[in-house]
Amino acid sequence: MILAIDGPAGAGKSTVSREVAQQLGFAYINTGAMYRAVALVAHEHDFDENDEADLVRLGAQLPLRFGAGGTQIFVGQREVSGQIYSPEIGALTSKIAAIAPLRAQIVARQREIALQAQAEVGGAVLEGRDIQTVVFPDADLKIFLTASDEERARRRLQQWREKGDEAHTFNDALRDVQERDARDSSRDASPLKPADDGVYLLCDELSAAQVIEKIVSLARENGAK
Repeated sequence: MILAIDGPAGAGKSTVSREVAQQLGFAYINTGAMYRAVALVAHEHDFDENDEADLVRLGAQLPLRFGAGGTQIFVGQREVSGQIYSPEIGALTSKIAAIAPLRAQIVARQREIALQAQAEVGGAVLEGRDIQTVVFPDADLKIFLTASDEERARRRLQQWREKGDEAHTFNDALRDVQERDARDSSRDASPLKPADDGVYLLCDELSAAQVIEKIVSLARENGAK
């Protein structure tokens, strides 16, 4: 089974996807972390964010891989999991992710990783922005997970706090999710949108445990053991 979970920033995709994958015994693939890792390296090496050709070359060269059940991402031997979730890297990621040739490279890697996981453990849960519409349009189950802007801002601020960021405010988080939504939904390359045959899940009034239970149940109804 390939299970695709898409949705906007701050919808809780990572928490939900990790636990769904664990309960089903599937691999967990955080596709957004791959774009964030490219953005991190570009930021560290002062790449011009408007030089698309240079960024495409960078993406092609980076040896990206996952570890620890998909909860860690490495660039070569260097783990960068704790460095890719700052507001600055998030904003740069959204710009870089709009570059069509770079997306094509990353999508090809995502498909390869997921199909390998499917062969090895029977399935994969992929979370991102375009899994159900571009990466795996024939996924066995497609979930579009979302919440109100205010709820997503609250979650994003909590995520920043857990990473040690005390400088940014709720209004910063609200502006961040709204700007990300605008960029992700309006880009020409793989815009964020729900699939016509997917399950639209608004989770403002649901706990993470309730969302996870619902998705696991849907997966089992669709053939997962």
